Amino acid sequence: MRFLVRDRILGIGDDYWIEDDRGNKVFLVDGKAMRLRDTFELKDAQGHVLIDIHKKMLALRDTMVIERGDEPLATVRRKRLSLLRNHYRVSLADGSTELDVSGRILDREFAVEYDGELLAVISRRMLTLRDTYGVDIVRDDADPALLIAVAVCVIHLAEKEREE
Repeated sequence: MRFLVRDRILGIGDDYWIEDDRGNKVFLVDGKAMRLRDTFELKDAQGHVLIDIHKKMLALRDTMVIERGDEPLATVRRKRLSLLRNHYRVSLADGSTELDVSGRILDREFAVEYDGELLAVISRRMLTLRDTYGVDIVRDDADPALLIAVAVCVIHLAEKEREE
């Protein structure tokens, strides 16, 4: 499955649509302004909230929390820094599953893996549309909403870090 994400062009608000490869609007990332912490909702095309994303208030490192229906689903935090690649760790709520996110996050060139197996590739290389990147879900049994939420989190964390 391939999804297309159009980056915020003017930086006004944090709302943007995610389309499927046929141009149908599938998900809306709804940024909540005027909150104490960074907050987003991932909604379906009908406006139903699928996933809540928010910054954890008290944490040693910047951490984003992903919830589905008030139940914790995952936490996302920076793993380590290297010169060319950023690494983030996604700890799922089951406590034993971790996803690894690595690549050039700010360039929108990174991958999400589980135990060395590729789950999704985020890239703008293959696209001709400016300010757009693709989210290719590689495994059929993967949760697209969760993987898109993970991409939203790591991009947001990387952009915040760059600003600081």
